[in-house]
Amino acid sequence: MKKSEISRKDFIRMSGLGLAGMAFTSGLLSSAKSFAAHAGEASEGPTGSLEINGGKSYLFKNVRLETGFVYDEGEVVHTKTELFCLEIKDGKIKSISANKPTAANAIDAKGLLMLPAFRDMHIHLDKTWYGGPWQATRRGPGGVKGMIALEQQILPEMLKTSTYRAEKLIELLQSKGTNFARSHVNIEPTSKLQSLKNLQKALENKKGSFGAELVAFPQHGVFYTDSVPYLKDAAQMDIDFIGGVDPYSVDGAIEKTIDFTVQLALDNKKGIDIHLHESGESGLKTVEYLIKKVNENPVLKHKTFLSHCFVLGKLEKTKQEQVAEQLGAAGIGIVSTIPFGRLIMPIPTLYKYNVKVMTGNDSIVDHWSSMGTGSVLEKANLMAQLYGYATELPLSRSLRLATGHVLPLDDKGNQQWPKAGDAADFVLIDASCSAEAVARISPVKSLINKGQIVY
Repeated sequence: MKKSEISRKDFIRMSGLGLAGMAFTSGLLSSAKSFAAHAGEASEGPTGSLEINGGKSYLFKNVRLETGFVYDEGEVVHTKTELFCLEIKDGKIKSISANKPTAANAIDAKGLLMLPAFRDMHIHLDKTWYGGPWQATRRGPGGVKGMIALEQQILPEMLKTSTYRAEKLIELLQSKGTNFARSHVNIEPTSKLQSLKNLQKALENKKGSFGAELVAFPQHGVFYTDSVPYLKDAAQMDIDFIGGVDPYSVDGAIEKTIDFTVQLALDNKKGIDIHLHESGESGLKTVEYLIKKVNENPVLKHKTFLSHCFVLGKLEKTKQEQVAEQLGAAGIGIVSTIPFGRLIMPIPTLYKYNVKVMTGNDSIVDHWSSMGTGSVLEKANLMAQLYGYATELPLSRSLRLATGHVLPLDDKGNQQWPKAGDAADFVLIDASCSAEAVARISPVKSLINKGQIVY
């Protein structure tokens, strides 16, 4: 079997970590504070969020919600919207009612579009230069193993500020409308468990305004640097998934590494999320072996994911269809950073076979990439461009990549979100509808998490 280890340059290009631009948008926080201060019912939450009426109950007016589609000769050509009032109580949407534009006891959403809060499902919050002095990525020979050697040199210094920088990175994500992330966190002999502990501290500091699930990630290989004892310790801590990276290229053994990962997940009732950059024969064999192991252990269905999985973009069409069907049947999801360049992932084919597809920013301003805006809406836009989703309906459907598959309207135009009782997790965005938000990467003006205005 020929190894298919790729260069760092190719990995960065294929990961889709580009499109810089860190402009922050102004939110509704100032007007909300003014309203709440006038009412005598506002206080700053422990994480800088605005708690109104003790975090219990308040009203939004002039909130724009999607209500249906407009058709012309059977084609969706426009999305209908109307303005409503929303009552928020105890972190949930209590009611949605006719708009009262003159209501004095309401926060004015000013006609901004309400969409589900965004979810970044592949990011490394634990290691970033964001929040500190500018430093461009350093590149050298050696592919992924070259990066392992670099990390072993720089991680001890990065760990000194990793809690602070994780918090600043979370604030960037919030400014782009994200209130939840799946973060991979280094577990290896250099960091041991310190990277995890530092990130947990940052998440504790942000717990009122941001949610996360964690992947114990053996960035330096499971066996290549003997991460086994640290992974076993991490699996008993507050993490959600057991991770991995390129079993053949890094560890030199697909079955041994996958067997260990699967057993550790089973023993500790965790999910699985494995980085797979290999795009040749070894990549395909890894996918097929993981499918086999999940089918043997059905408890792992819908709890197992492959991140990147570039090999899918290299397969001929018939094989793509076959593997996508097998992934869908096994309940294995794909987390793609929407790579651009010579490699185009078969996301429409994955959707066809009901494979759960999610996205994330991956590395943001770190030693893997100098790029990264923090916007998953930008990822939805990039997907729409790659697959020619230029008309109203497919553009509006593309939003699901940013929201974790939650859409305001179903495919027939029936309103399905929000409803009374839903968590008050949403963004207010300067767009007329979902399709425009995706097409223009419209600016997020405010993020509400569990009823608190956090941006």
